[in-house]
Amino acid sequence: MDYLKQAHGVSTRRACRIAGISGSVYRYRPDSTRDTPVIAALQSAVERYPAYGFSKLFKVLRRWGHGWNHKRVHRLYCALNLNMRRRGKKRLPTRNPEPLTVPATLNRCWSMDFMSDSLFCGRRFRTFNVVDDFNREVLAIEIDLNLPAPRVIRVLERIIAWRGYPGKLRMDNGPEFISIALADWADQHDIALEFIKPGTPTQNSYVERFNRTYRDEILNMYVFRNLSEVRQRTESWMTEYNDERPHDSLEDLTPWEYLAKHQRAENSNQQCS
Repeated sequence: MDYLKQAHGVSTRRACRIAGISGSVYRYRPDSTRDTPVIAALQSAVERYPAYGFSKLFKVLRRWGHGWNHKRVHRLYCALNLNMRRRGKKRLPTRNPEPLTVPATLNRCWSMDFMSDSLFCGRRFRTFNVVDDFNREVLAIEIDLNLPAPRVIRVLERIIAWRGYPGKLRMDNGPEFISIALADWADQHDIALEFIKPGTPTQNSYVERFNRTYRDEILNMYVFRNLSEVRQRTESWMTEYNDERPHDSLEDLTPWEYLAKHQRAENSNQQCS
């Protein structure tokens, strides 16, 4: 366009006609500051939740009150090179999966599992994770070098003191779970113990999915020098997980929001009846 105008001395209108574009396209100048608020909000969300991918970050922006189109946010997300690397599948998916039933109320079934990791010095530690299947709420993450069956019972009693008794506990066949001490304690409180089949972690999918999130966002994200650092970081993350992190399976609500919604519905039904 500029060449036609300068070399041949034609008008802007004629130059546009020769080039086959409209005058508005030629005069258009993109506003470089238009995307500044979106970029700032994205960077703020990534700093707050560094382990979240685009889908989760977009939901966070919506929860913060921003109404930007997902295509625009995704364009800037890619332009800022915030894309997270996808994990390759290491094993074939189950051909005939058996979906777990979602409990109708809280405390119907808790899922439990152990994880392990190491400190900066190389010393190994373990975590004992407890999740309520109803709203995927993390009830406890106990962290120590060793977590025997009596310690597991103390953690469960600590949860029961504020949460109430569960109807059932789902777990694998670890030595702490198949111990006589845990069996006697569960029998005294009328709590059923449900053990998954050996080698089938998909039967305990709720806590296994939680374990992956906990490892991605805490254990693999930071380097810890001692157990106190692990406990402090985990404690603050548990509040974030229950109160701020939206879940696809909970209608994009957080565990506490989903529980509050369920309780309001129950109260409304009781008043109507």
